[in-house]
Amino acid sequence: MILWDMQPLSLLEMMKRAMLPALCLLIMLYFGTHALFGPAGYFALDDIRSERAELVEQRAVMLERRILLSRDIELLDPHGTDPDFADELVRRHLGVVRPDEVIVPLERPGLP
Repeated sequence: MILWDMQPLSLLEMMKRAMLPALCLLIMLYFGTHALFGPAGYFALDDIRSERAELVEQRAVMLERRILLSRDIELLDPHGTDPDFADELVRRHLGVVRPDEVIVPLERPGLP
C-alpha cells in the first residue's frame, strides 16, 4: 500500500483509532499528577520528612517512659515487692498521710 494513495478517513474512523492512545495518555497523566501532587508525592516529601522526625522524637520519649515503667513493674513483683516503693505508690495515689508526716513531692521525668 502506498501512503499517498490512501483514501481519507472519516471523522468517526479517526476518533476510533485515536481512542486507545488518548486513553493511555489520560491514564499516564492521572498517575503522573498523583506522583507529583498526591499525599505521598514529590511535593509532599518535605512534610513527610518533618513528620518522620517528629515521630522519631516521640518514639525516644516513649522509650524513656517505657524504661521507667519497666523499673516500676520490676519493683512491684508479687513475689518480692519493694516495701518503700509500695508505700510511695499508696501515698501518691490514695493520699494517705499521717498527721505528723510531711509530704515532699518529687517529680520523676516522663511520668505524671
